[in-house]
Amino acid sequence: MKLLFSLFFSLLTFTAVTAQTVDSRRTVLFFGDSLTAGYGLDDHTEQAFPGLLQKKIDAEGLPYQVVNAGLSGDTSAGGLRRIDWVLRRSIDVFVLELGGNDGLRGLPVDTTKANLQAIIEKVRARNPKVRIIVAGMQMPRSMGNYASEFSALFPDLAQSTGSLLIPFLLEGVGGIPELNLPDGIHPTAKGHQRVAETVWRVLRPVLN
Repeated sequence: MKLLFSLFFSLLTFTAVTAQTVDSRRTVLFFGDSLTAGYGLDDHTEQAFPGLLQKKIDAEGLPYQVVNAGLSGDTSAGGLRRIDWVLRRSIDVFVLELGGNDGLRGLPVDTTKANLQAIIEKVRARNPKVRIIVAGMQMPRSMGNYASEFSALFPDLAQSTGSLLIPFLLEGVGGIPELNLPDGIHPTAKGHQRVAETVWRVLRPVLN
C-alpha cells in the first residue's frame, strides 16, 4: 500500500511538473487568412510558415509555443468578428496577417485599416503588454492607385498602433511561379520556407 501511494504521488508530481512546463511557455499567435493557414499544402501544420517558425523556436530552446489561427478566405471584417473567441487564451506575441482578401476584392482601404486597428485594440485591451507584429501585403500594380493606397495602410497602421512591421509578407515569393501554387497566390512548401525567413527577421528579436 505504501509503495502504491508512493507511485501515485510520484505520478501526480510528474504530471504537475509537466503541466507547469507546458503552461509556462508563452504564446505566439498568428491571426490570418489562407496564407497563415497553409492553404494547398500537403501538411499545413508542418509546412505552413507558422509551423516552420515553431521549429526555429524549438531549435533555439525558446519558451514559446506557436498557435496558428489562420482561416482561409478570411477578411479584416471576418477577423474582427472572430477575434474575441481567439482572445479567450493568453497571448504574448500577436502576428496580424489579414487584409489580403480585402485587397483582392477591392474593398475600401479605409474600411480595411479600421477593421485591423479595431482588432489590435481588442488584443491590447486583453493584454496591454502584448507585442504586436503587422504583416504587410501588396496588390498587383495592375490595380493602379488602389495598389499604392493598399500597401501604404500597413506601415501607417503599424506606426499609429506602435506595432512592429513586416513590410511585405511575401517578399521574394510573390510573383515567382516556382514558389507558388498554380493559382499564383498561395505559396508552395518551398515558398513558405522563404516566408518563414521573412517573418523570423522581425519575430526573433521579440522573443528575448
